[in-house]
Amino acid sequence: MGLDLEYIEGQTPIDEEERVGLKIKTISTKGELDEFEQKNIEKAIEWTMRRKFTIDEILTEEFVLEIHRQMFRSIWIWAGKIRKTNKNIGVDKSLIATELKQLLDDCKYWIDHNTFPPDEIAIRFKHRLVKTHIFSNGNGRHSRLCADVLISNGFGLEHFSWGASNLAKKGENRKKYLDAIHQADDGIYEPLVRFARS
Repeated sequence: MGLDLEYIEGQTPIDEEERVGLKIKTISTKGELDEFEQKNIEKAIEWTMRRKFTIDEILTEEFVLEIHRQMFRSIWIWAGKIRKTNKNIGVDKSLIATELKQLLDDCKYWIDHNTFPPDEIAIRFKHRLVKTHIFSNGNGRHSRLCADVLISNGFGLEHFSWGASNLAKKGENRKKYLDAIHQADDGIYEPLVRFARS
């Protein structure tokens, strides 16, 4: 197809079968792809901000998949669909639905029992989404928007700032973000909570 994709640390490469799912056939570089994706993501953010969602609506498989679809539907045929291939990170493709169901149930429990402060609940939710790696691409951006929807609609708090930068771009903020993700992988969530509010 001629699409030239060069990935930076923390990004998950997509395979040739997934590349065929590109809707805009004129895209030929990662920079062009990023630009088209960003425009679509901005529309998805507007979509979430124009609506009010309850916690019961947010914590469903349908809603989690719909957020991804809204973010990437103009770019990828497989937007909002659970990945069908294994990746260098994430759970085995056969376990995604089970892991997602467990996460949604866990998050409901955390909320119902005030297990953690609201910011930490949203960040734990985000972290588990990205760790499961539901989709072929866009998992980090998707998980951050899901956390924003949960914190604003579920708890009535401000969206996270996520370091006030584009985390898809290489740089110091991306490094801090990835370091915080790795600490969360070890069960230490405070750095990721702090980063989300920085």
